[in-house]
Amino acid sequence: MSYLGNAPARSFISFEKQVFTIVNSQTAYTLSHSVTNENDIRLVVNNVVQEPGSGKAYTATGTALTLSAALTNGTDEMYCVFLGRAVGTVNAPAGSVGTSQLVDLNVTSGKIADDAVTLAKMASGTDGNIISYDASGNPVAVATGSAGQILTSAGAGAPPTFAAAGTNAPSWLAYLSSAQSIPNTTATTLVYQAEVYDTASAYNTSNGVFTVPSGQGGKYFVTFATRFTNWNYSEASIYINDGGSGLLTMDNGDTDGDNNTIMNSGIVSLSAGATIKVDFYQNGGNNASMRAGQSNSWFGGFKLIGV
Repeated sequence: MSYLGNAPARSFISFEKQVFTIVNSQTAYTLSHSVTNENDIRLVVNNVVQEPGSGKAYTATGTALTLSAALTNGTDEMYCVFLGRAVGTVNAPAGSVGTSQLVDLNVTSGKIADDAVTLAKMASGTDGNIISYDASGNPVAVATGSAGQILTSAGAGAPPTFAAAGTNAPSWLAYLSSAQSIPNTTATTLVYQAEVYDTASAYNTSNGVFTVPSGQGGKYFVTFATRFTNWNYSEASIYINDGGSGLLTMDNGDTDGDNNTIMNSGIVSLSAGATIKVDFYQNGGNNASMRAGQSNSWFGGFKLIGV
């Protein structure tokens, strides 16, 4: 028969076939597909089509196939064709499958070759975003940070975030804005009355005490100095006092002169809530006068990060 246009495809389907393994003296076999009755299959024994029906060569219902006579293994061969089950036998022509033939969300990872997804095939994003994974293992975009921020891990099960770069804080620096007199043979707290900076408002200019803020315990670099006018003494000590214990102590023996300076600096461990101050002791016989000014007498420090 002639056709206008393309000839219809007639070789894309065939009927499904089942080959049986013969068991001696057995007349009951199991079909791979359920049928209504024996007329739904064509049974072939030794290349001869058998007649279906009761009292004939075979009957069938559901998945049960019953022969009227048993066959012999090694001598007989048997298969059936399911007349109502057509299967594809020829691949569709190249380029003939379009988007409309694909079921949404049904292209699995097994259909995509490794290293086959290019940058051009990825969804558009924001310049500076980073791809990470959430607690469920699903990809997420980490929002772009601001200039100068660093990427900070939130630990397992959470995507990282951009945050401000770590700083050595809390930090403070104070100095004597006016001269302070130190009594003879009496340990006296130096009160540095003027602040240059105090990032956590943790230094008290009225009593000269720095208190470590909550959650900010750790290693601190601390520095202090004092400069005095012309006077004599046989002993002078300046030290960080953390509630009775001396830290970073500096002792001077018998000396005299003008503009002498006692100073020290170092690293100390401080817990949250700890208080530190600078105490001064001298036995020059008279009150000692400390020189004022940021370049003369100071007290400051900062918390070390990463230690």
